Amino acid sequence: MRTIITLALLVCLGTSRAVDAQVQAPDTILINGRILTVDSQFSIREALAVRGGVVSAIGTTAEIRRLSSPSTTVIDLQGRTVIPGLIDSHMHAIRAAQSFATEVNWIGARSLTDALARLRAAAARMTPGAWLIVAGGWTERQFAENRAPTQAEITAAAPNNPIYVQLGYRWAVLSPRALDALKIAADGDVPSGARLERTPTGQLTGAVAGSQPGIVALFDRLPKPTYQQKVDGTIEFFRELNRLGLTGVVDPGGNNLLPTDYEPLFDVWRQRKMTVRVAYALCSQTTGSELDELKQLTTLLPMGFGDAMLRFNGIGERLTTAMYNNDSPTDADKERFHELAKWAAQRGVTLTIHWGRDAAVGQLLSIFERVNREVPLAPLRWSIAHLDDASDATLQRMKALGIGWTMQDAMYFGGDQFLQQRGRDAAARTPPLVTARRLGVQVGAGTDAHRVASYNPFTALQWILDGKTVGGTEMRGAAETPTRADALRLYTIGSAWFSHDDRVRGSLETGKLADLAVLSADYMTVPVREIGALESLLTMVGGAITYAAGPYTRFTASATR
Repeated sequence: MRTIITLALLVCLGTSRAVDAQVQAPDTILINGRILTVDSQFSIREALAVRGGVVSAIGTTAEIRRLSSPSTTVIDLQGRTVIPGLIDSHMHAIRAAQSFATEVNWIGARSLTDALARLRAAAARMTPGAWLIVAGGWTERQFAENRAPTQAEITAAAPNNPIYVQLGYRWAVLSPRALDALKIAADGDVPSGARLERTPTGQLTGAVAGSQPGIVALFDRLPKPTYQQKVDGTIEFFRELNRLGLTGVVDPGGNNLLPTDYEPLFDVWRQRKMTVRVAYALCSQTTGSELDELKQLTTLLPMGFGDAMLRFNGIGERLTTAMYNNDSPTDADKERFHELAKWAAQRGVTLTIHWGRDAAVGQLLSIFERVNREVPLAPLRWSIAHLDDASDATLQRMKALGIGWTMQDAMYFGGDQFLQQRGRDAAARTPPLVTARRLGVQVGAGTDAHRVASYNPFTALQWILDGKTVGGTEMRGAAETPTRADALRLYTIGSAWFSHDDRVRGSLETGKLADLAVLSADYMTVPVREIGALESLLTMVGGAITYAAGPYTRFTASATR
């Protein structure tokens, strides 16, 4: 009898273990690869397992194979490189996404011939007479011709469409149909801060030049996409980011983005069609009553409100008009900003701010230091965006406060001008990436896309590693050029810090979210000049396949969340 009971117990125990093994089997395994974990040792592994949206195991192919069951999806990497999903720490993704379905994209065009061909193609596929809008993300220096298009050239590309082409925040060219539609014929017809461009003989060129506020106001006059186009554009743009290995963005708000403009994003979130994790900030749109506006906007938004795909991440990057792109704020300006910053600190709100030049940033840091004496800032993960020429002294003050730095590839597009204005010595250390890391400042990489830059993270990574501008000018020196491993850290675990979730994503480690990208070539060994051409062949967000191409096309059907 005792023997029978013992046998029964052993059978039950064996059954229990079999059931337990089946329950714990991974949903997906990736084998036979080079997995750049970006852990503290930058370990490289062969395989990993995914279960319930997280990395459940990582190791050799043999070890991970033993965990699988008949229901496990097996993805053979065939030696390909896997990286953690890239995270852009400063991208105006919400704004870019809304118009992605209706805009013409010049990002990556190598010549005016290519760019103008994209206008012709858009005119052919869109509704007859529809507006063709190039909202930015390009520079004349990316073209073989090294110049912007003329009104005649854009008109010839699509003569039956009103066309608007914007270059950063300083210039735009419009076709005659566009000028007529916007009723622009004289300087008095354009917004304050903008002017009609003329030839030396006084003839109009069809272009508008001016300050950022003037160009922003001009863009606001353009027809807006319909609500459904904004929803569709958001879905399409996020898939495009997935194609480039991006699985997350930190969005700082921005110009031309009102509170109501967030609704299409929320709609995509409610439909469970998000394929990029978005941590968003709210920025003020008023002048003189910014604090009241932000108080009203955030009354029912505690920090971290949301879920793993969409979360409120504080306020920025324009907080008060007087402290935005202003190197000489008055004492009254600084006092009003202090009031706002103190309110944010007391409420535990994360803050990011746009600041351009090191020569004037001391005014901002003095305000932060004043607030810090009342409320410790380090736990709040405040940050400064841009600040390409940060000095050692500035970085030391930031480190003491726990202030992070979101660094973008602005010098890829603007480095030639910076070099001309500031000289070789200043250019050689701009931006000071190695110094910031040595001093212990938290740094996240990004692009500031899409009005002023490309959203392609591999373009930014190539620039981080070679220091060359889009025109090929060598700028940043070797002393401030990080290793490939450290550059990848900036775009993964580094950026995750700014959205308060570096403990759950940004590296491929057991228990962390299974956000990853399988690359078209090995990031660690491909020539630096070819890094900008990398893309993802398979992207996963929380273990779900959101993009698949080439040898992984058969997995496309599962690319939904």
